Amino acid sequence: MCGDQPLTNTLVKLWDDDSGPDLDDLLQEGHTDHQGYFELAGSTNELTTIDPVLKIYHDCDDGIMPCQRKVAFNIPDAFVSSGSRPTKMFDIGTVNMQIIFEKEERDCLN
Repeated sequence: MCGDQPLTNTLVKLWDDDSGPDLDDLLQEGHTDHQGYFELAGSTNELTTIDPVLKIYHDCDDGIMPCQRKVAFNIPDAFVSSGSRPTKMFDIGTVNMQIIFEKEERDCLN
C-alpha cells in the first residue's frame, strides 16, 4: 500500500543474497497487480542454504525525487526449502510503503 491506495504496477524482485565473491542471484521478478498483490518464488543451485531477500522498488510519497526507493526484506529461514518448488509460502502481509525504512536506498537501475 501507499497510504490508503494499493501500490500498483510496482517492481518486486526475489534475490538470493550471497556473500563473498559470489554474485547475488535473481530468483524471480514481477510487478504488483491493481490491488498491490504479488507472488514470487524461485530456486537456484547452491552448496549451502540460500538467503532470500525481497526487494521492492517504488515511488510512494517520493515527489519528484530521481530514481526509486528500494526496500529489502529478509525472508525467514523457515520458508526456504530444498528443490525447485517452495513447500511453504511467506506472507509479508500488508505494508504501507510510506514508511521510511532504516536501511532504505535509492535505485536508478533496478
